[in-house]
Amino acid sequence: MKKILVINGPNLNMLGIREPGIYGELNYDSLVEFIREKADALGLETDCFQSNCEGAIVERIQQAYKKYDAIIINPAAYTHTSIAILDALKAVGLPTVEVHLSDIGSREEFRRISYVSLYALKTIKGKGFEGYADALEFLSKQSY
Repeated sequence: MKKILVINGPNLNMLGIREPGIYGELNYDSLVEFIREKADALGLETDCFQSNCEGAIVERIQQAYKKYDAIIINPAAYTHTSIAILDALKAVGLPTVEVHLSDIGSREEFRRISYVSLYALKTIKGKGFEGYADALEFLSKQSY
C-alpha cells in the first residue's frame, strides 16, 4: 500500500471561516475526512499534517524521507515565498503534487509565482477539495 503524506500550510486550519467565497464553507476537518475517504477508495494510506509555520513544514517534509512514497502539498501562502520548502522537497526526492483550493493563476499577481511548482510533478489549482482527489488519483497510478 502506497503511503502519502498530505501537507497543508498556513491558514488552511481556518477553512470555513476565511474567505468562504474563495475557499468554500467546509472546515479543515471536512477536508481531512474527504482526503481519507478518497485515499481509502484508492487503496492508499494517508497522513495529514497542517502548520502555520514554515519551519514545521520543512521539518515534516524532511521526516518523510524513507517513510512515505509521495507527498501532496498545499503550501498556501508559502507557495509564493518559500525556497526552504522547495529545497526540502528536492532534498527528500519524493514524488510531489502541489494542490491549491483556489486558482492561484487567476488571482493577484504575487500569487501566480509558485516555487513548489519548480519541483512538483503536477500542480492542481482551482478545484477545491476535488484537487486533492485528483492528486491522490495521479499518485496512485505512478510507479516509484
